[in-house]
Amino acid sequence: MEEKRKYPRTEIDEPAYVSSGGSVTSCVVRNISPAGAAIDVDNSAFVPQHFRLVMAKNPSVVHECRVAWIQKNRIGLTFTKIADSVAEPSPL
Repeated sequence: MEEKRKYPRTEIDEPAYVSSGGSVTSCVVRNISPAGAAIDVDNSAFVPQHFRLVMAKNPSVVHECRVAWIQKNRIGLTFTKIADSVAEPSPL
């Protein structure tokens, strides 16, 4: 099978959250690149087509995502925007 990704994926095993419209679902990021990721979820039916992926170890890193494919409980994601770091409020 020919690799079609622009960037190679890095295998990881990190907890994260799918966040959309006020609802949050936990997931595990299995691999990641600058352009996308693959996550495992308990039930893929509860994951919307577009959402934010928030890394549990570093919640200031937020990826805007779109679902590229679903295979059982694994979901392939395309990042629609470069990861944002949520700005901390500046002290006055």
